[in-house]
Amino acid sequence: MAFENLTDSAPAGGISPESAAHWTEAKGSALLDLLRAACALRDEAKGDTVTYSRKVFIPLTNLCRDDCGYCTFKRDPGQPGAKTLSPDEVLEIARRGAASGCKEALFSLGDKPELRFPEAAQELAKYGYRTTVEYLVAMCQRVFEETGLLPHANPGTLSRREVAQLGEWCPSIGIMLENLTPRLREPGMAHAAAPDKAPGARMATLRFAGEQRIPFTTGLLVGIGESPQERVETLFEIKRLHETHGHIQEVIIQNFRAKPEIPMADWPDATLTDLLRTIALARLILGGEMNIQAPPNLTPEVYPLLLLAGINDWGGVSPVTPDHINPEAPWPEIEALARHSAEAGYKLRERLTVYPEFITQKSGFLRENLKDAVAALADADGYAITHEKRP
Repeated sequence: MAFENLTDSAPAGGISPESAAHWTEAKGSALLDLLRAACALRDEAKGDTVTYSRKVFIPLTNLCRDDCGYCTFKRDPGQPGAKTLSPDEVLEIARRGAASGCKEALFSLGDKPELRFPEAAQELAKYGYRTTVEYLVAMCQRVFEETGLLPHANPGTLSRREVAQLGEWCPSIGIMLENLTPRLREPGMAHAAAPDKAPGARMATLRFAGEQRIPFTTGLLVGIGESPQERVETLFEIKRLHETHGHIQEVIIQNFRAKPEIPMADWPDATLTDLLRTIALARLILGGEMNIQAPPNLTPEVYPLLLLAGINDWGGVSPVTPDHINPEAPWPEIEALARHSAEAGYKLRERLTVYPEFITQKSGFLRENLKDAVAALADADGYAITHEKRP
């Protein structure tokens, strides 16, 4: 299949599973055709704009009942660095972010640690809560009401009720699918000791958010033992759910990076070729209107290639706090990100935690109690109001 066939089929609703499977091993000139088609589709739908969100990173707790093979964030009680933030600590971080011009408060946390560790349950009880999600909801409310930041929560698997509770204070919620193949839960694989990484439970969280019309972020982690075909299958599952509910605001394509302290320390990093192929396939499967992101701090030397593969967003970038999930990978300076984007032909614009189209075009995706706060931070096009100059 040639470049022309890709560009002809993608705008009409995305390439077919059969076509996507054909391109999973694209190399040489075929790979260039794949990237060109994805870039052309993105340009047609998004123009010359690439976005980012100015955020403060709040690691509510790094206790977690899962043991994922690639995770450096998680700690067990008693380990060095194990920490659940107090309400005062949460508010102190949020206020620093607000003072630095951030508009998003990104809450990251372990999944249901109180179900595995009595110490986690005792810590929650000290603050007056039974579950980590209850505590998260309360902290999102306080940050929203006391600092004006817009919370975005990445709490792991959620029940329908928990999604509803978070949706009252979070304009958007997220959970990485990483990959839906059940093989990753087999012995020796990345999710073998991670009960919350059951594919059905994570897809249910996405479905609950869609049923309740909450803008949602999800994505893939490339290189953790999945096959190229399994990446494609996961992307089509995301597409099917989005076609039903219209709530997927962003799909992140993130590359695995080995670190000395993780169980998967000896696994090879995801290759740049694999990352670019997956980004391009995500664009062609999900269509031109979908927002596709790749974290800039995980591949800092290849900004133009990520753009040319079809992304239109750099994700959250913090001028205040590190990337607690990948602490070895510093955020790029926002001015440097703008410069690199401009060199590839794109203008950097700041967005809010909820994407512009969910503010200006799609109705019913913001709770009434959030609308005024979002409107106060958004311009007429739904982007963040900012006074910063860009190249």
